Amino acid sequence: MNDLLPIRYLAAAGLLDETGIAILGGVGVFLTILLLGRAFVLRDPMEARLKNHSKRRALLVAQALSTQNSGRARGKSVGLLRGILEKLKLLRGEEASKMTENLARAGWRSRDMLVIFLGARLLLPVVGAVAAWLASAALFPGLIPLHRMIIVAVGIAIGGYGPVLFLRNVVNRRQQKLKKQLPDALDLLVICAEAGLSLDSALTRVAREFGPTAPELADELGLTAIELGFLPNRRQALANLIKRADIPAIRGVVNTLIQTERYGTPLAHSLRVLAAEFRDERLMKAEEKAARLPAILTVPMIVFILPALFVVLIGPAIIQVIKTFS
Repeated sequence: MNDLLPIRYLAAAGLLDETGIAILGGVGVFLTILLLGRAFVLRDPMEARLKNHSKRRALLVAQALSTQNSGRARGKSVGLLRGILEKLKLLRGEEASKMTENLARAGWRSRDMLVIFLGARLLLPVVGAVAAWLASAALFPGLIPLHRMIIVAVGIAIGGYGPVLFLRNVVNRRQQKLKKQLPDALDLLVICAEAGLSLDSALTRVAREFGPTAPELADELGLTAIELGFLPNRRQALANLIKRADIPAIRGVVNTLIQTERYGTPLAHSLRVLAAEFRDERLMKAEEKAARLPAILTVPMIVFILPALFVVLIGPAIIQVIKTFS
């Protein structure tokens, strides 16, 4: 009866008539029947899971087909560039292998990425020289030839070392993201290992859970899980993770996993110890940043706060002195 008091007050105030009350009562009865029906209807969780798996499989097939089609189209566009690089023998040797590893650390693992990157390093110096020459001729028409050649040399240097610096910047940013995302992923990996999942299943689950929030780490862990299932040597799959993400934290995780595979150490215990170490390291870094904060704030305080403080404190006295002597 207490639930009907607001309706009675509205009706007494003239805000609701008999038709409005009947409509509200009908809506309430309908919602009650709907909720009771949903509570008593039995659902099959396996059917929903199978539907999700079929959708995921269809999505993966569509992504694979799109990747193949894009790879074919890109192969036609980079075929001429590949032929030039093969004639110059730039796709072989130790330098090309190091460049491939750096591209993999940046997240670019396509077969054509090495060709595109080396082609950019080959063509950008020419583009930089032409752009520097045209810019110097347009902006400084009265330059002597020696100064113009210096500007052209600067353009060649920027075009030659620009791709290398860009790749190094991308690798560093990706490694920083992996370093920040790893402790949380390791905690979830500990939970999966304690739940009884194998290493392959645990990595797959962590990669799926961290896909929306940490795509870089999810990509690496998912690829490692696939390699653990396909490569004959499981240690090689873990070593490939170090090559793709060469940071101390991931190196420690991989060494722990290799020792677990070799000596049969419980996976959950090893990962729990490693997670505790990473948590302590993160806390120490936070304390270090907090300790550096007073020294960092000294310069902004001197530059921005002290002048305003001096104006507030000394300004009235200066004005009074000026009035006195005037």
